[in-house]
Order: sequence, then C-alpha cells, then structure tokens
Amino acid sequence: MPAVFFGHGNPMNAIQTNRYTESWHRFGESIPRPKAVLAISAHWYGADMAVSGSISPETIHDFSGFPRELFEITWPAPGSPELAQRVQQLLLPLNVRFDQQRGIDHGSWSVLCHVFPEADIPVVQLSIDESKAAEFHYEVGRLLQPLRDEAILIVGSGNIVHNLRAYDWGDQAVPAFDWALRFEAGVRGLILDGRERELADFSRLGDDARLSVPSPDHFLPLLNVMGLRREGDVVSFPVEGIEGGSLSMLSVRIG
Repeated sequence: MPAVFFGHGNPMNAIQTNRYTESWHRFGESIPRPKAVLAISAHWYGADMAVSGSISPETIHDFSGFPRELFEITWPAPGSPELAQRVQQLLLPLNVRFDQQRGIDHGSWSVLCHVFPEADIPVVQLSIDESKAAEFHYEVGRLLQPLRDEAILIVGSGNIVHNLRAYDWGDQAVPAFDWALRFEAGVRGLILDGRERELADFSRLGDDARLSVPSPDHFLPLLNVMGLRREGDVVSFPVEGIEGGSLSMLSVRIG
C-alpha cells in the first residue's frame, strides 16, 4: 500500500469541487482498496500519544466562522478498534492511549470525504504528541511501516507551509510569498534527494522555516509519512500549489 501526505488547506474544500479535491478523488481511484485508513492529522495535537478506538467515530467540526452547510456535513466512516490495537502493538514500548471517544477531525474527513466518498472504509486516527522532538515523529513512521504490508493506507494531513497570519482570506489566488516558495522547494528537494530524515531539522532553513512553520502541528504529519518510505519507493507530488499566499497544498505520495 502506498502512503500519502495531504495538504488539507481550507475546510471549505470539504464541500467544494476544485483542482485539489479532484486530485484527492483521483488518488483514491488509483490505489488498491485499503482494509482501513490510519490518519495522522495536524488537528489532533496534544499532550500525549493516543489512538482512536471508537467503533462509530463522530464527525468533528473543529472550526468556526464557516457557512452552516459545512457544519451539517457528516462523514460516517466506521472505526476499527482492531487497527487501533495493532498500532499500539507496533509502537511498543511507547505508551499509546486507547481513546474510545475520539471522532474524526476535519484535517482527516475534509480530505477523505473526497478520497473515499462512500465512507465505507474504517478510519483510525493517531494523535501527535506535542512534547516530542521532530525526529520522534519520523521514527514513529518507521515503526508503522509493517501496516503498509497489511493493506492499511496511512495518511498524514497538514500543510508544509501553514501561516494563517499571512493568509489572504479575500483572495486565495494571490501570488505565493517568496519565503513560502523557497521553503516548499527546499522540502521538496530534500525528499527528491532521499534526504527526508533531514526534514526533522527544518529550522535550519532559517527565516523561511520560521515563517512557513510558525508552529509544528501542520508539518509533523509529513515526517510521519516520510518515515514510511522504503528503499526503492517512487515519490510523486499529486497535488501542487500555494493558496492565499501562505498555505501550501503540496501532497506527497510514497510508493
């Protein structure tokens, strides 16, 4: 099974048809049907590592200020306690809490509703531990590699460049800031060169990194996915573009 990092962008993508959502849909059609999905979203970022174990996870509307129709969406994919337990097993001796209450946040469902519109594939979420260094999240991805051989699709969801203070809400087609273009190009170059482990030290890209990653939550899922890469895996970028000047929509497919 391949693995993928999606730049999820604006929650409105959930109810829109555009070049991003169409590309997400094409990705879903291009891969073998997975047994289940393990999603690692920027929007489950907290004080520990946890995995969702609900049989029927709710659709979480973890945003505000958007049209009512966005809040009315439900994406009723089932959960998989069995996959949650398998994730716990693979990550031993790390203490990964089993969370039976957690639903599916918009970082996951706003993309997956286009990838799997029938909502008939089980989805489990793995949280991001904010207390851990960036290298830790890359290593978590390496520990999860066996899932690729078990027909599990692992999805990271965030944005390589995510600066909402600089985002132009009135004109999403505004040209990208130079620093956003440089940082995205630097990340892409490291991936193409097979130096993805170096992404854990993204701050070495200086002011471009400081502006592009003002907080690590949206960047860390990329490291999880990069840890899943094996020798010989082909890397591609099925979605490209920077919207609002400061929000990278770049997606990275492994395998």
